[in-house]
Amino acid sequence: MLTNKAKIISITSVKGGTGKSTLTLNLAGMLSKKNKKTIIIDLDLSSGVIGASLNIKSNKDVYILTDDMMNNRFDDIENYIEKYNENIDVLPAPNDPRTSGKIHYQYIENIIRQFKYKYDVILIDTNHSINSINLSIFDNSDEIIYLFTDALMDLKNMKTMISILDDMNEHKQLLVLNGMLHRYLTDFEVKTILGANIDYILPHSYFEEDIEDYIKDGKIITLEKNKKIDVLDKIVDKILN
Repeated sequence: MLTNKAKIISITSVKGGTGKSTLTLNLAGMLSKKNKKTIIIDLDLSSGVIGASLNIKSNKDVYILTDDMMNNRFDDIENYIEKYNENIDVLPAPNDPRTSGKIHYQYIENIIRQFKYKYDVILIDTNHSINSINLSIFDNSDEIIYLFTDALMDLKNMKTMISILDDMNEHKQLLVLNGMLHRYLTDFEVKTILGANIDYILPHSYFEEDIEDYIKDGKIITLEKNKKIDVLDKIVDKILN
């Protein structure tokens, strides 16, 4: 058991299709290379991309965990975790998306608490809804990574979210532009539309043409390739510091 509390990082977006689950997996791979014990909690409850991407087929998932907590069947958190490698564990989203509506937000903080002293980093993949579960995740996060593209609707939604965060006096978010998607606008134009600075930009070199082969094999690209992507190193350093 670790003596220090884990850094809790949520990865989210303001619309689907921005690449946040891929970013979550690649960050986990980078952290694993640094020998940091990491758990991915998949709370993108409608899709379960993390488990599918890693070829995890399991009867264990976050719904079963919360249901056991609710009905006094919970015993050991280790019984709900799938191991990917020696440094990366996964708590999968439900296999059946119909159960996602049965997960109560009050159990989210309890789940995070179970992992706080077992890991160096907790990565939480979320969906783009503003709901009670995501708000509970954000309240318990040290950093919130918002991944977005320069598609117009994405930028409009992101601008609205920035205004909401400002009204809430919330300043722990990191704005990450996925530069490998779309690229209709210059960086300056994106910043002007948002009315805010971009913390990190994922370059086109982040893209892998054979990404589907990695997903098919259940592999994490940043673990399999030695290609250096400076911006991922910077994000990981930010997470760990």
